[in-house]
Amino acid sequence: MIKHIRSVTAVVALSCAALTVPAVAHGTPSEGISAVTYADVEIPADLLPFIPEGIHAVAKQITIAPGGTTGWHYHDGPVVGIVQAGTLSHPGPDCKPVIFNTGALINEPAGDNNVHQGQNLGKVPVILDVVYLEPLGKPLFEDAPAPHCAAK
Repeated sequence: MIKHIRSVTAVVALSCAALTVPAVAHGTPSEGISAVTYADVEIPADLLPFIPEGIHAVAKQITIAPGGTTGWHYHDGPVVGIVQAGTLSHPGPDCKPVIFNTGALINEPAGDNNVHQGQNLGKVPVILDVVYLEPLGKPLFEDAPAPHCAAK
């Protein structure tokens, strides 16, 4: 448990240092995903001078079962994380997967031009510790249709 708390703390610190920001709609379905929320906090507008519009920060541990997928989506704010176990395949809008192995840091930029999906093509669960830094009032992710280059 202490290892997870340290990981989440490190990701939160990295997120705040980077100040890069996440959101839901209809698109491709997720499959084999479970999550545990560690922290969920809103920083109101104008409370901190370096976050004048406020922010909703959520720390989660996400598990993707073998063969599982997040479905295609994007975030309204940046998401940062670390792969605690397994290997994450992470194709973006060009459908070319980026591979994140255990210990790798993940930085997902905000915006609908950064559509992506997380996939577990391996035989063991992928476990991610992530922090969403989203604008106030936005969901953690926005569902999106698969890009034209994605195989059906």
